Amino acid sequence: MPSMTRADAPGLCNFVDLSPSPFHVCATAAAALGEAGFVQLEESQPWPAEPGRYFLIRGGSLVAWSTEGDDGDPARPFRIVGGHTDSPNLRVKQHPDLISAGWRLVGLEPYGGAWLNSWLDRDLGVSGRLTVRSGSGTTDVLARIDDPVLRVPQLAIHLSEDRKGVHLDPQRHLSGVWGIGTEPRSFMAYVAEHAGVEPGDVLGWELMTHDLAPSSLVGADRDLVSAPRLDNQATCYAGLQAMLHAADHVAAQSGPVPLLALFDHEEVGSMSDRGAFSDLLNTVLERIALVRGDGREEYLRALAGSVVASGDMAHATHPNYPDRHEPAHRIAVGGGPVLKVNQNLRYATDAAGAAAFALACEQAGVPLQRYVHRADLPCGSTIGPITASRTGLTTVDVGAPQLAMHSARELMGAADVRSYADALAAFLTPTA
Repeated sequence: MPSMTRADAPGLCNFVDLSPSPFHVCATAAAALGEAGFVQLEESQPWPAEPGRYFLIRGGSLVAWSTEGDDGDPARPFRIVGGHTDSPNLRVKQHPDLISAGWRLVGLEPYGGAWLNSWLDRDLGVSGRLTVRSGSGTTDVLARIDDPVLRVPQLAIHLSEDRKGVHLDPQRHLSGVWGIGTEPRSFMAYVAEHAGVEPGDVLGWELMTHDLAPSSLVGADRDLVSAPRLDNQATCYAGLQAMLHAADHVAAQSGPVPLLALFDHEEVGSMSDRGAFSDLLNTVLERIALVRGDGREEYLRALAGSVVASGDMAHATHPNYPDRHEPAHRIAVGGGPVLKVNQNLRYATDAAGAAAFALACEQAGVPLQRYVHRADLPCGSTIGPITASRTGLTTVDVGAPQLAMHSARELMGAADVRSYADALAAFLTPTA
C-alpha cells in the first residue's frame, strides 16, 4: 500500500537537526504549516469564523487544526494527535558563570529524566529563547549556537575509586567547561551576542544544551535512525506529516476536525501554562466550536464524539537486556506503531481507544504492536492520562519503538518513521 504521508527517515533527521529546543520545534513545524496554507492566529485576537487552516504557538507548544470541508452540521467532533516538544537535557542556570581549578564553567542542571552519563564528553551547543526588552514591552528571540561551546568532561578512570566510574551528582559533576581562566566571563553576554541582541536587554531566558552530532541513518543497510531527541520529536514530525495529510483530506470531504497538539514540559510533569495540564487544548477546542457558531450544547456533543491519540515513543525490546521486558509483549524495531496499555493508567488506553487506533492501522495498512510494561518495574507515563482527565475525551496512548530512551542520543528503525506517520494520518481521517 502506498504511503499516506510524505514522512520518511531523512525527513525526520532534518526535522530534528532544525529543532534543538521546544521553541525551535514550534518554529520548524510553523514553517511547514505555513507552506501548506496554515495561518497563524494569536490567542489575544479575534479568530476568523470562516473555515480554514490555522495554528497557534504558546511558548514551546503548538496547536494546529483545519476546519476546511465544514458542511455546517453542528457538533462536528475532533480527531486529535497529541505529543510533546521537550526532551531531557542539561539546561543553563540563572547565574551560570563559574570558576573552578582554573577552568571557566557554565552552571547546568538536568531537565527531566536525562540519562546523565550519556551527556558526558560530547560537544554541546546551546539553544532556546531569550525574552528581551523591546520599546516599552518585551519580545522573544530564538537563540541557537551550533559551535562546540560546552563540554561536560568525564572523570579519568585512574581517578575513580574502583575503576568502574563515579555516581554523577547533578549539583557537582555536570557543569560545562567552556574555557580557561581565573576570572569569570559572562556566558549570557556571549549568547546575546550570537543572538544579535544587547546583553543588557536580556530580561529572561530558557536555554538548554544540545548534541552537535547530526542525525543520521546508520547500520550496514542504513535501516536505523541515530539522533538526539527522538523522544519525542519523532512524534512531532510524524504528527505534523499526519496533520498536513489530514488538512488535504478534510478539504475534499467533511469529517472530524483534525487537530495536532504539541505540548511543552511533558518531561517534568506538564504543570505549566503551556503543558498538557494547562487549559490550552480545552480553550482551543471551545474557540473552534464558538467561532463556527456552535453553542455550549453542540460543543459538548462534539467532545463526546472526539478521540485523542497521545503519541510518545515506546520501548523496543533491548537485545542486550531482554530480561527487562515483558516476555509476552516483545516489541520489534521495524515492526510498526505501538499501542501502549497499563492497567494502573500510566497510559490512558482503554478498549474503545485501542479499537480506534487498531482501525487506523488497518486503514493505513501498517502492522500494530501492543506494549505492556513489566509488572515488577515502574512504568513511565505520557500526556495521555493528563489529556483524558482534563478533557474527558477517549484517549489512546501510542508510539514508535526505540532504544536508549532519554539518552543524549537515541535509536529507532527507519521504516517505523513512515508507518507511524501513516497510522496517525489514518487516525485523523477515519473512513468510518
